Amino acid sequence: MDFFAQQARVRGSSRRLVALFVLAVVAIVTTIDFVVWVAMGHRPVAGEPAQSNLPLLLSSTFIVLAGIGLSSLFRIMSLSGGGKSVAESVGAIPVPPDTRDPALRRLRNVIEEVAIAAGVAVPDIYLMQSEPGINAFAAGYTVSDAAVCVTQGCLDQLSRDELQGVIAHEFSHVLNGDMRLNIRLMGLLFGILVLAIVGRRVIWFGGGRGSRRDGGGGQVWMIGLALIVVGYIGYFFGRLIQAAVARSRESLADASAVQFTRQTDGIAGALKKIAILSEGSQLQVANKHEVAHMLFGEAGKFNALFATHPPLLDRIRALEPGFREDELVRLAASLQVAGDGAPAADPASAAPASAAMPGMPIPSPPAAAGLAGGAPAAAAESAAGAARFQRAAAVHQAIPDSLMSAVRQPESALTVVLALALSADPGLALTQRRIVSDALGDDVQHAVQAAVGEVTALSPILRLPLVALAFPALKQLPPGRQQTLLDTLDSLVRADGRVDINEYCLTRLTRLQLLEARQPRSAPTDGVKKLPACRDSVMLVCAVVAAAGCSDEAGARRAWLLAMQVAFPGATLAWRALPATWQAPFERALDDLDGLLPAAKDVLIQSLVSAIQADGQVSVEEAELLRVICASLHCPVPA
Repeated sequence: MDFFAQQARVRGSSRRLVALFVLAVVAIVTTIDFVVWVAMGHRPVAGEPAQSNLPLLLSSTFIVLAGIGLSSLFRIMSLSGGGKSVAESVGAIPVPPDTRDPALRRLRNVIEEVAIAAGVAVPDIYLMQSEPGINAFAAGYTVSDAAVCVTQGCLDQLSRDELQGVIAHEFSHVLNGDMRLNIRLMGLLFGILVLAIVGRRVIWFGGGRGSRRDGGGGQVWMIGLALIVVGYIGYFFGRLIQAAVARSRESLADASAVQFTRQTDGIAGALKKIAILSEGSQLQVANKHEVAHMLFGEAGKFNALFATHPPLLDRIRALEPGFREDELVRLAASLQVAGDGAPAADPASAAPASAAMPGMPIPSPPAAAGLAGGAPAAAAESAAGAARFQRAAAVHQAIPDSLMSAVRQPESALTVVLALALSADPGLALTQRRIVSDALGDDVQHAVQAAVGEVTALSPILRLPLVALAFPALKQLPPGRQQTLLDTLDSLVRADGRVDINEYCLTRLTRLQLLEARQPRSAPTDGVKKLPACRDSVMLVCAVVAAAGCSDEAGARRAWLLAMQVAFPGATLAWRALPATWQAPFERALDDLDGLLPAAKDVLIQSLVSAIQADGQVSVEEAELLRVICASLHCPVPA
């Protein structure tokens, strides 16, 4: 499967469908303008210019657009409470951080490992206990604001690989901006429906007997009827367009899930079990239609026109082109679903911890395998995916249980993150402890000091994954305390008058994730820029990564030139040494690059991986920078 070509195709399809939605609104406004013009009888008369109808039509257009716009905004605002509120609206319950249930522990481990592998914050985790079907959804504007919710059927029926495929599918919805798109389409759909509601009110209150006596009842009745007809017709076609958008984004999410895991067996196996089991993916909850477009599978039996997902067989064949329907019959006969899906011992402990450590050879850039085609490329893809999740599982296992417990509670998570910023130099550490005491009090300072020993003993490569695991707890802190944490972190890393790469990555990632969680609607949508338009930013970001992995300028220049060959083939570019204060220009460059088209971001990530590969080793600084860059670009870390 050519994953990046598939992504480009589906994104283009979604844009066309959204454009069709906008055209539908234009048609609605035009129709109502025409009815108002006819009903109000504004026709040119002798000696009166024809443009005298213009104020009436402009007023009508403004009123209709304002009605749709304000109603849509109201609906969007009501849906902006984040993934947590959506999960709770369907009766889901949070999965406790310290759960001892084997199935829930497996779910939490899988979600945390996918988050670590993708280089994103761990989302809130919810369970729909009374749902036997296999289904899941992710809600939220960004990963920082997301919640992942699964049904009990996922826990009971899916193997670990299949559960991993489903979770990767849901992660991709948020990373691809699907939640933002869905919420906006839902708002626009509501705004169109409001026209019909207003039309009923107009007929009821404005078309009564009193109005008929003064001769205006017929005109008002005609306008009200037009609003009803146009509103319901617009809502009907809007639902069709919304369903088509959802189907195209589901295809993209399937492709992205395979891009995450680099294997098709997991997600394809989950889809096959949905096709085999009597419960399928259906939900029992009453308001399932509200979240139908977010789900992994269909929430119920819908007319094909309003189906929010492509047919199951089409989805399976997109993943396994040679799949035949009769294979489901044989699979159903041979597969003991209950035994296969029963939660087993979490295999994460089998992953060698050394797989996560720096200094190991790294795989080829992900697109090199994904786009080459052929059996060797497929084998390379599977190997890269296995290595990605093996490393993530190893990282997860390497973090001590005491620290894992600490980062799952808000106040203790705060102390662990602050402890990560403390220096090993005794004199500097004393100054930093005073900063903590002044900002947060002596109790927090003592707690930070108590955590320093265990944090210092960690392998450096575990620092940022530990922050990702702490993120759900940090989100629970009051906004004021979050800001105090960020300000204190900034003071700690600047206490010695300089900020090194590790300190920068710690503060940048924590700030980025917490601010996005507090203001999710401000997160960027899909970019529109091409790589040449951001050449200076690409050159700077690649230079920072190249310098981070090399101890001498000659090695950094060589790594940078390799990156430039990938980003701008054939171009002649001059190496520029990094300024001492590179952080501010670097952040501006990241903000600029976040506006790139998805395909351009892919090329940029390939160029960064080429720079990292220059010496065949991954330093801690390179690994942390890559994680922070990918988080800033709102894309997953490559395998």
